Amino acid sequence: MIHACDDVSLTVKRGETLGLVGESGSGKTTLSKVILYLIPPTSGEVYFEGKDVLGVFNAKDKKAILGLRRKMQYVFQDPYSSLNPRMTVADIIMEPFQIHGHVPKEKRSARMYELLRLVGLEDYHAERYPHEFSGGQRQRICIARALAVDPEFLIADEPVSSLDVSIRAQILNLLGDLQHKFNLTYIYISHDLSTVRHICDRVAVMYLGRVVELADVDKIFESPRHPYTKALMSAVPSGEPGKKSDRVILPGEVPSPINPPSYCRFYPRCLYHIPICKKEDPKLEKIGKDHFAACFRAREKLK
Repeated sequence: MIHACDDVSLTVKRGETLGLVGESGSGKTTLSKVILYLIPPTSGEVYFEGKDVLGVFNAKDKKAILGLRRKMQYVFQDPYSSLNPRMTVADIIMEPFQIHGHVPKEKRSARMYELLRLVGLEDYHAERYPHEFSGGQRQRICIARALAVDPEFLIADEPVSSLDVSIRAQILNLLGDLQHKFNLTYIYISHDLSTVRHICDRVAVMYLGRVVELADVDKIFESPRHPYTKALMSAVPSGEPGKKSDRVILPGEVPSPINPPSYCRFYPRCLYHIPICKKEDPKLEKIGKDHFAACFRAREKLK
């Protein structure tokens, strides 16, 4: 059995943006899809505003499920594959109105145009098909569709990874504006650490299915305490011409998620390991104010 996510515990505060970072295969997308029950978990619990999410879906109460779906939405990584190529933009955005029935029929068209303008598109775009748009415009359509049900919680899974740098900034600014306007709560998944620092309040670093460090965004970037986090942060370009990079190159390969080590999962690649690292599995523990790390040397400042 593949341990895509193992012993992960997170709390997302209302109105904040929690970043999820880590290498490909670390479990970020799997975790986010489990939260929204897009992938049924084998064990564990998920709560949203005190409601047992897994319990609601397992009870198969359609009305309760639709109620949760309205509050919890997902923006997928690839905007093209997540849009139906046979539907116009108007049909795509109004489909949630038909499913949830929260917008009266006579007001659906007006609400659809309102959402288009909200994400920076024009009214005439409504009659076009997804293939007629650029990548950035398609992502705006996906965001408009997610907002169509008036959600409170949004998971954005690498929403700008396939876009040009200039378009990335526009989408990130749009997400920020929408968050302030509607008091949205985000989980933001990304490989681009510069965008994580721009948009996130806190950051959770995942490695091989587990959270190995969790802290405010400034602490993560300025004072990482887990060797893996330190390596990730060293890969962020400084932006200062001529400045020498202190890049940390990790040796070895990521262990197999089918049979992960019983001791520290990062041990085979760690430059700072000590004997206990190959005997025990470190737990995520508090090492400072709102700062958690799963490392036996987390209280030291590693050079």
